[in-house]
Amino acid sequence: MKKILVLVAALVALLGLTACSGDSGSDAPAATVRVENMSYSPASVTIEKGETVEWIFDDNGLPHDVVESGDETFKSELLTEGSYSYTFEEAGTFDYHCTPHPMMLGTVIVEG
Repeated sequence: MKKILVLVAALVALLGLTACSGDSGSDAPAATVRVENMSYSPASVTIEKGETVEWIFDDNGLPHDVVESGDETFKSELLTEGSYSYTFEEAGTFDYHCTPHPMMLGTVIVEG
């Protein structure tokens, strides 16, 4: 029993060290947009060049996508659940919409 407790304590300590080390969450999105209630929320986000936006789809089974309104620089599949992420490498203003629901509009402002 003592060996198990020592093993559990060592594992907890190792997990704690792993969680505190590294690049402090660079894999985490800079902004998250919820796709629900027939809208993007928030409708506009501002990030820095090189950062990522994640769209999370959860609208009671309704299919939505995220399509850049200009040259379709970014475009997700039609999704009813799950998420889509895109990393913006250039500064600018990127308007987007939902293909089956064109009244759904959003904007990503990329600074830097």
